[in-house]
Amino acid sequence: MQTKGGDSTRLGGLRKLTPATRSLAIAAVVVIALLGSAFAIGRGIAPTGESVTSSSTTTTPHPTDQPAPSETPSPDGDPASAEAHDGGTTATPEPTAVDESSSASPEPTASSDYYDEGTQRTTGTSTVALTFDDGPNPQYTPQILTSLREYGVTATFCVTGKNASAYPELIHAIVADGHTLCNHTWDHDIALGSRSPDEIRADLIRTSDAIHAAVPDAPIAYYRQPGGAWTYSIVSAAQELGLTPLHWTIDPRDWDAPGADPITTTVLDGVEPGSIVLLHDAGGPRQGTVDALNQILPELTARFPVAALPPSMN
Repeated sequence: MQTKGGDSTRLGGLRKLTPATRSLAIAAVVVIALLGSAFAIGRGIAPTGESVTSSSTTTTPHPTDQPAPSETPSPDGDPASAEAHDGGTTATPEPTAVDESSSASPEPTASSDYYDEGTQRTTGTSTVALTFDDGPNPQYTPQILTSLREYGVTATFCVTGKNASAYPELIHAIVADGHTLCNHTWDHDIALGSRSPDEIRADLIRTSDAIHAAVPDAPIAYYRQPGGAWTYSIVSAAQELGLTPLHWTIDPRDWDAPGADPITTTVLDGVEPGSIVLLHDAGGPRQGTVDALNQILPELTARFPVAALPPSMN
């Protein structure tokens, strides 16, 4: 009853107010009541133990979990790196003409491109072949012929047309001892393979003609490109002229005149059945090669059959 009486007292006090003041008071009471209700409703909706801050952390990754903006695919085309760089999508590349022919022999695009398809790099048998380049030379070739004769070994001499023309008697001596001949360009032209097909053919024909001027009936079965700088054009020209492009298996770098012992060690440590050994009897000081040959031949002939490449591969 006290509550009703108190309410009556308050209402009575309100009735004593002016109409304007009474309206303001009623409005204030209504606003306070509404704010209280909104606060109670908000607390009822909010999940227990959760907050706005905790919600935001689930949508923003930690900085260390984000890919670096500058990350790019690894040089080896690692798919994981490429995917991170592309935003998680990896496209399958369309096949290209290069992909389709990758397992086949490359088709040359220029005469200066290195191309050694079809070159001979081994004897194809258990026999080891010694080859001598750049001669003949009046100082070193006779010494090499003497050493080979002593051990009953034949070899293959890759001669230049210029030297064959200058020393025809040495070409004759080479053939007389049962050695085979190889065309080695007119004047050791390393860049010959980058020239036109007509220039290449003219050089090889000129060289073979110089050799045949000394030994008219001797077969010339091989061609060796100076420096091993093979190109499609030079391989094709040699084959068209009936010459087998001849490379090598072992290069002791005697052309750099390292001395007899390093030459000997490289040859004897690396030789195996079928090896073609590159040596030189001209083109610089070759006494180291001559001395190395005298060290090589006793062990080499004890371990392998050693002979010239066949005088004809056709």
